[in-house]
Parts: sequence; C-alpha cells; structure tokens
Amino acid sequence: MEERTGAATLHGNPMTLVGPEISVGQPAPDVELVANDLSATQLASFKGKVCIVTSVPSLDTPVCDTETRRFNEEAARLGDDVVVLAISTDLPFAQTRWCGAAGVKNVLTLSDHRETVFGTSYGVLIKELRLLARAVFVVDKEGVVRYTELVKEVADEPNYDAALAAAKGLL
Repeated sequence: MEERTGAATLHGNPMTLVGPEISVGQPAPDVELVANDLSATQLASFKGKVCIVTSVPSLDTPVCDTETRRFNEEAARLGDDVVVLAISTDLPFAQTRWCGAAGVKNVLTLSDHRETVFGTSYGVLIKELRLLARAVFVVDKEGVVRYTELVKEVADEPNYDAALAAAKGLL
C-alpha cells in the first residue's frame, strides 16, 4: 500500500498517509462504511446526487465539531440534490451521540472504524494514529471526483467556500 510521509501534519509534526492521492477527474472509489444504525452503506449508493464527502479525525475534537456543524448549516441550504457525508473512524454509537448532542441532522455520519477502507482508498488514513486526515472531496452525480482538498495541517479547517462552490457548480 502506498505511503506518503509528511503529506499532512498534526500540530506541525509530519504524519504518514496511507493510500493513493485522489485526483480530480477520477471515479470516486466505492467503499463500504458503517451507518449509525450499524448497517452497511456503499458510497456508490449516493450516485445521482452531488456528494460533499468530508473526512475528519474524530467528531469529538473541536475542529471536527466546528467543521461538521458548519457543513450541517450549509447542507440545509443546498437542496435535495446534494448530500453531505462526514466520515471518521469514530464508532457509530459515538457518531449518533455526537449528532444528537450537536443537533446535526443534515450531515450523514459514517464510520470507517472496521477496516479503514475509506482511509486507504482515499489516501487519508494517518498511519501513526489510525485516524483519518482532514479532507474534502466533492463528487458529481455520476460518481466522478470534481474537487479535492487535503488539509495540510490536520488541526486546521478546510476551505468551506471552495468546497461549497464546487458542489453548487455541479447542480
């Protein structure tokens, strides 16, 4: 499996990302994740919608909390042709608890805790921590990646405006 040392940092410390770097124009890898009700969810099941796919280290951290709440607010204004997914290695139970406490209803949280297949397929698994790096992927209705952002410093927020503009441009 490909490894990219220093592709991201955590508080300035270089981290190793496992998996390939995803490029604009390639098909979005289809992986199976765990929904909050413990059912299996394929990313391909969202074909026909524009998807904003975020990966975060843990919803229980301040930056991930802020990011997911912000995308939740934005998702309410994007309409039914857009779905926003927040993927982490948090357990589905923790994701459910966090969503309830945060009042998040417009973002679908999915867990990559079992096999980290999202992390390794999208090149965002932090080898040293077994957490996902902060990244945003916008996927068009046909399942093709149209925007990517790997946030270099995991403790920083993504470029919300660029991701949202990319998604709105696909409608």
